[in-house]
Amino acid sequence: MALLRDGRLTEDPYLRVSEGAPLPPGPALIDLARLLAGEVAGGRAVPLGVLLPPDAAVDDLAPWLPDLALIVLRLPGSRDGRAFTQARALREYHHFRGDLRATGHVLPDHLTMLRRVGVDSIELPATADPAAFLAAARRIDIAYQPSLDGGLPLGLRRLRLETV
Repeated sequence: MALLRDGRLTEDPYLRVSEGAPLPPGPALIDLARLLAGEVAGGRAVPLGVLLPPDAAVDDLAPWLPDLALIVLRLPGSRDGRAFTQARALREYHHFRGDLRATGHVLPDHLTMLRRVGVDSIELPATADPAAFLAAARRIDIAYQPSLDGGLPLGLRRLRLETV
């Protein structure tokens, strides 16, 4: 799968580790259940990431956040916004400074919104053409809520157009 970061394709240094398999000496990505079961000792010298299911409570991760370098959020469908909520909670309430990645059913019009809630990288589906995905994403820059990034939300854009 292609990994996009800052609008560019990049290599994924993390190895996804299946249940029960030993952790590799390099960066590893494990399931939440394995993390919560205490199978991984804190203070690993190499980066550790976790796959966070959409129905998981972000608060459950709090004790492990200092040890995590990556949290992967899954978007199961285009109408399921739980990953957006998880990302915002991790950044705003838990002050997570590691990498947030979105995977699953990621659409080009999600890109701007994912960035606004703190997602750093996006794992594209195997069938996606990265160049076409980025071209489509550049055409969609509408936000519905105000944010700290300085962009005007759609409602204020409409209001400005009506007063001109």
